Amino acid sequence: MPRTRRPNGFTLIELITVIVITGTLAVVALPRMVDTTSWRLRAFNDQLQSQLHTAQRLSLTQRRPVIATITATGASFAYVSGSTLATLPCPSAIPSCIAGSGTRTITFNAGNSGQALTSTGAALTITVSGDGYTSAFTVENDTGALH
Repeated sequence: MPRTRRPNGFTLIELITVIVITGTLAVVALPRMVDTTSWRLRAFNDQLQSQLHTAQRLSLTQRRPVIATITATGASFAYVSGSTLATLPCPSAIPSCIAGSGTRTITFNAGNSGQALTSTGAALTITVSGDGYTSAFTVENDTGALH
């Protein structure tokens, strides 16, 4: 009975397919994995919105006004008495991630009335931007609703 030899290795078509798939992944996926700036900005935006919601709930449950201070380099949260609750700086790769000039504030539960007051006296738009990423949301005066 003659022995049949099985070929060892891969065919040329298999090798070319693997090279094409690897090249495609390198072109498409690798730049997204290496450049995490937009991911960090998106995470910062989500954290900022979450902190604003938390500050509003905290001010109402504790019946104490909470002030959110928004600057170009981040946000800070404190009681009116001055006790700091939290700070949220911009991602380290982006020193200035919030568009807009000057310092803006939102006082949740102002005067224990349940209302939110912005330093502008109107709805306050906060824009997180940098390195091709831009996202904006609004904090309403009086209600403190975010949208």
